[in-house]
Amino acid sequence: MENRFHVFPANNFIDLGIYQMGMEQCLPGHSFGPASRNHFLFHYVLGGSGILYFTDAGGSDQVHKIGKDEGFLLMPGQITTYIADSKTPWQYMWLEFDGLRVQETLEIAGFSIDSPVYSSKKPPLREALRSQMLYIVEHEDASMLELIGRTYLFLDLLTRSLTSRPIPVKSKLRNFYIAEAIAFIEENYQKDISIEEIANNCGLNRSYFGKIFKEDVGSTPQKFLLNYRMVKATELLQHTEMPISDISPLVGYPNQLHFSRAFKGHFGISPRHWRNENKVILLHE
Repeated sequence: MENRFHVFPANNFIDLGIYQMGMEQCLPGHSFGPASRNHFLFHYVLGGSGILYFTDAGGSDQVHKIGKDEGFLLMPGQITTYIADSKTPWQYMWLEFDGLRVQETLEIAGFSIDSPVYSSKKPPLREALRSQMLYIVEHEDASMLELIGRTYLFLDLLTRSLTSRPIPVKSKLRNFYIAEAIAFIEENYQKDISIEEIANNCGLNRSYFGKIFKEDVGSTPQKFLLNYRMVKATELLQHTEMPISDISPLVGYPNQLHFSRAFKGHFGISPRHWRNENKVILLHE
């Protein structure tokens, strides 16, 4: 199978949306990270093996070897590194997705910052999951609605291959508020916006807004905004030659020093150091 990479052309699906998908046969020892993502990113290993390094909720470093027909889920904001085996490098496919229904569904399946590894004991459902992902990856020219529909099936199979618990339905009104908040952040992250402004845009009290945002999204509004800005910063550092002084105001930091401090606090290294370590990468990373 050939290497593939595709960015989904529409991001206006609120309950469940796709951001990118692809497949790659990695070179021996190929690695990516340490880095974090702004959305959920699931890898399914088609062959070979590799190592996933991540920090758990308690701050401890964890290491997992992951092989054929297993996978791993990168959580938004979680710093991870993954490395292909030096002798039998993995081939994997990936799907980056997010939405209002996603976090709750993944928690039901058993995924968390402490438990990112996929290993199913239900072969028929695992094979169906594999087939659904392959279809999405190999049919990037299909209609957006078909790909979104198949992503719902993927998420259902991901959950059912690990658990039999039903997925509860939440308030549509709460979903609307969270969707409004995320849309406001995505449209205004370059500006000096406050959490109170985001809450006001939704017509909510700041305290209540913070409560429902944390419950539904899994992070505070402050953390979500910071992570969104940092991911946008890494995209600019990675894919452009723009000086850091020009990047900082584009991600909400008019002061370059404040940006560098925030970046180092988030990733543990300076923007310049991060760029030097990550400037030669494959397209999907």
